[in-house]
Amino acid sequence: MTELRQRRGDGGDAGYRDNDNISDKETDGEDKTEIGGEADRDSKQDTDTPEVQPSVDNTPECLNKALSGLSSRWKNWWIRGILTLTMISGFFLTIYMGPLVLMFLVLGIQIKCFHEIITIGYRVYHSYDLPWFRTLSWYFLLCVNYFFYGETVADYFVTFVQREEPLQFLVRYHRFISFALYLTGFCMFVLSLVKKHYRLQFYMFAWTHVTLLIVVTQSHLVIQNLFEGMIWFIVPISIVICNDIMAYLFGFFFGRTPLIKLSPKKTWEGFIGGFFSTVVFGFLFAYLLAQYTYFVCPVEYSESNSFAVSCEPSELFVLQEYTLPSPLRTLLRWKTVKLYPFQIHSIALSTFASLIGPFGGFFASGFKRAFKIKDFADTIPGHGGIMDRFDCQYLMATFVHVYITSFIRGPNPSKVLQQLMVLQPEQQLSIFNTLKSHLTERGMIPPVEAVQ
Repeated sequence: MTELRQRRGDGGDAGYRDNDNISDKETDGEDKTEIGGEADRDSKQDTDTPEVQPSVDNTPECLNKALSGLSSRWKNWWIRGILTLTMISGFFLTIYMGPLVLMFLVLGIQIKCFHEIITIGYRVYHSYDLPWFRTLSWYFLLCVNYFFYGETVADYFVTFVQREEPLQFLVRYHRFISFALYLTGFCMFVLSLVKKHYRLQFYMFAWTHVTLLIVVTQSHLVIQNLFEGMIWFIVPISIVICNDIMAYLFGFFFGRTPLIKLSPKKTWEGFIGGFFSTVVFGFLFAYLLAQYTYFVCPVEYSESNSFAVSCEPSELFVLQEYTLPSPLRTLLRWKTVKLYPFQIHSIALSTFASLIGPFGGFFASGFKRAFKIKDFADTIPGHGGIMDRFDCQYLMATFVHVYITSFIRGPNPSKVLQQLMVLQPEQQLSIFNTLKSHLTERGMIPPVEAVQ
């Protein structure tokens, strides 16, 4: 706004107004409508940030009564602790129920996070009653989910797709259908543009797309990690939870030195204590899960219409003997130690979760401060909204996916075989003959004459 008034003062925007056939009166009216009369508030800080109604305390009445004798600090501590243990118990119950339930859990969390962020935008600008804003936001969410989940079905549910002819059509033209759906929403947005609301409508269009990028794309990566093996899903999520809990505890009991202005309650003591606690927890938790094929095997959809989690564990999940460095040998009086290679990778994951992961929370704190809100929502007493609990998880999911593709993942024979089974018989025969010739040349199978 200040920049716009400066351009008016020196006449620098005359050409802009002439080109767009917008009169001075119309321009002034649009500015006043979109910003809500911010010209009267130029002297105040953050004048372009409308106030959002504060969230409501929805702590169960039974908890309020039980903790009524405590100070607000300790009351909040107990509420957070009880709800944290409840959520952790629910998480492990969901793991017990299998990969399909975990996928629906990720989808549900994604939808709720999207709802919380979009609702903030709606509450900030609700007085303008923008046409189709909420409808288009949810429509774009549907389109993006159709695209990503369709990609997942095409990659991991090949045996199921082969048996269903309608699905074969949808998979074959999946990306074209996804683009057509998005294009429909794009045209609907253009048709919904209203005079004097143009700039605000484009703000909301960008708001929706940034939300989709942050929430839906990361959720897709979480599911991709799950199919690599449940251990790649469980360990990263668990170490972020551990870091969050331990940083809170260390900060609560020992915190003295502020860490960052965006989050005044965060302290260096909590940050450092959370780091060391998370590395130790991740190392031990990785050792525990690496012993079970249910957690380490890639998740595959079998021909019996169920998820199969059984395989011969890869080298990552086979105990190997390592020679300790000299200082550790002197300290522990051990020359060698047996570890799962995945435990070494867990140190990298824990380090990221402890040192970089919190920046996802700092980013969320900055976002909330920009709109003068304490939490994204009031879904979980003592914690805020779902997005308040998953701000670091989404950043972690991206790192794990990049880490797997860069340092872990190799050719997947079962996936290659699934793709071969979709081909036409002539194509399969051509590949067979090519592979046979290649193996014969390398001496891995005898020539046809020798067999005869």
